[in-house]
Amino acid sequence: MVRFKNRYIALRIDPNKLPSNSVYKISSSALYHSILNKVQQLHGDFGTASIKVGFSAKYCNELTRMAIIRVRHGPHKFITSTLPLVKEIDQEKVVIHTLYVGATLLHCNKFLQKYQRRKLEELWLHMKPNGREELEKLVMDLDVSKLTTKMRKNH
Repeated sequence: MVRFKNRYIALRIDPNKLPSNSVYKISSSALYHSILNKVQQLHGDFGTASIKVGFSAKYCNELTRMAIIRVRHGPHKFITSTLPLVKEIDQEKVVIHTLYVGATLLHCNKFLQKYQRRKLEELWLHMKPNGREELEKLVMDLDVSKLTTKMRKNH
């Protein structure tokens, strides 16, 4: 039996027209197809065929604009070279930042938690002291509906 190694890539998606505190609706399939189309443009049929087997968008968060994609080890280099050149998702202009490339989903998750903790501490600088604990619970739970209502109340 052969074991296939995967790479998990953590991304931050920044839309050009939306402010940083608004919710950006993105689907996993839209992210998948935009990356696949860009790989087709840059690396041709060989690049598309090599990544297509194990490639999937595992996680997309609308509020934090984070995403995790999975691709097989080896062909992940096609994806990492293509990500900075993806400029559109669902006819909306975006900038994609590669944050982390890891071997397991667990390590990618740990990285995203640390990253979100740093962003949370940056938010705390601009908030009233009494709302910090509640906001921390909401951000770390990643429940989008509760977090958007809380952010609207504090601003």
